Amino acid sequence: MRILFVTSEAFPLIKTGGLADVSGSLPAALQNIDVDVRILVPGYPAVLNKLINPRFLTTISNLPNVGAVNLVLGEMPETKVPVIAIESAGLYQRDGGPYVDATGKDWEDNPTRFGILSLVAAILSDDKSPLSDWVPDITHCNDWQTGLTPAFMHFMSARRTQMKQAKSVLSIHNLAFQGCYGPEWVGRLGLPAESYQINGVEYYGQLSFLKAGIFYADGLSTVSPSYAKEIQTEAYGFGMQGLLTSRGKEINGILNGLDTDEWNPATDPYLVEHYDANNLDGKKAVKAALQSNLGLKVEAKTPLLGVVSRLTHQKGLDMLLSSAETLINQHDCQLVVLGSGDKNMEQGYRDLAKRFPKQISVTIGYNEELSHQIMAGCDIFIMPSRFEPCGLNQMYGLRYGTPPVVNNTGGLADSVQDTNEINFKNNTATGFVMQNAEPKALISAIERALGYYQDEKAWKIIQENGMRQNLDWTKSASAYLAMYQGLLEK
Repeated sequence: MRILFVTSEAFPLIKTGGLADVSGSLPAALQNIDVDVRILVPGYPAVLNKLINPRFLTTISNLPNVGAVNLVLGEMPETKVPVIAIESAGLYQRDGGPYVDATGKDWEDNPTRFGILSLVAAILSDDKSPLSDWVPDITHCNDWQTGLTPAFMHFMSARRTQMKQAKSVLSIHNLAFQGCYGPEWVGRLGLPAESYQINGVEYYGQLSFLKAGIFYADGLSTVSPSYAKEIQTEAYGFGMQGLLTSRGKEINGILNGLDTDEWNPATDPYLVEHYDANNLDGKKAVKAALQSNLGLKVEAKTPLLGVVSRLTHQKGLDMLLSSAETLINQHDCQLVVLGSGDKNMEQGYRDLAKRFPKQISVTIGYNEELSHQIMAGCDIFIMPSRFEPCGLNQMYGLRYGTPPVVNNTGGLADSVQDTNEINFKNNTATGFVMQNAEPKALISAIERALGYYQDEKAWKIIQENGMRQNLDWTKSASAYLAMYQGLLEK
């Protein structure tokens, strides 16, 4: 089976969040079960610099707004998964990030940048593809940035008869980001005028990339079973619950896995000492090093809470911000925060760190090395998201023996087993689950965690329960393969 995996970012080539981790590790897992998979990604400078054995593949011409782009074929570092990068100096080779400029403002031409990504994916998905020796059976799209691909594929197929075309799949990683732009972009991107209607790409008077993908894709998936159900409700549907409910039986909820080679406390190159579920001693040295490096008081028994996240309302970190002083003063905790996002929230955490310099450390930005050290060095990982399609960080916490405190939603509910009397006795407890997204519930869950933390023997059991779980992609990759096969058999 041939899979074209279309994404706007893929680790280790380029990363802003969890989509990159999935886009790097899921194709590798599919390749391990003998799927012939290729990743299609924009040719950002970092991507072109990190590709292994890059070579010119072909040129695609007559594209709206840009004329022509080149395709470069290379390989992922280490996994050797083939990667097709779209090379266009005007679209992708610029300073800043994949979606925003150096000041944090969205690129004004994002509709063109990701419209072209979607269109190139569609062009590569049929038997008239310039890559005539490799035509996919499935074109797997991810989030709004690739959402126009199924729409382009639909209208290409409608214009031609006897056309062999791939089936399309759209994975929804976060429904909150919908890629909405003015209706003038329909024509500017080369979509037919008739696509702009409720049964099409129109969404509350705008063109929505994500709505287009949801409407036109042959198959849909989300990144956890619970999220597949949640997005069909008014609370989590972001206005698309009606469309999603109409396709509810077609939505596959498949929990993400982890790259367990990249995230492995027994081999992690960013840690001063290694450890595993059979011997946790090295974790103490990692904690001491983290405290020292961040200017915190080096205390082995002081509970060290960790956050690696976007600092946004969705992630619930305003609740932690309002609760932090209580945790410091009443429970003698320390707190390490790594992330960026809402400017007011960033400043709030900076102010806290100034007030409690030996107990709170705040790093604004992205730092892969520090994220690994926080996962390993902290005692408790805090992730109180108001909604969370899947989440990977709570699973990194499990993997590193850092039990997470999470809200009862989406992939958090699917991956973390609450520590209560029954689950603890059954050796299934792996973390602490809030029942609602409120500051009081967060403090209560952390206090429960701290209670168990004081019992060294009980805490070790919870740590080991999480670390011994199979968190790799094996099961999930097989579920994706079954979904692909089901679509091809229709």
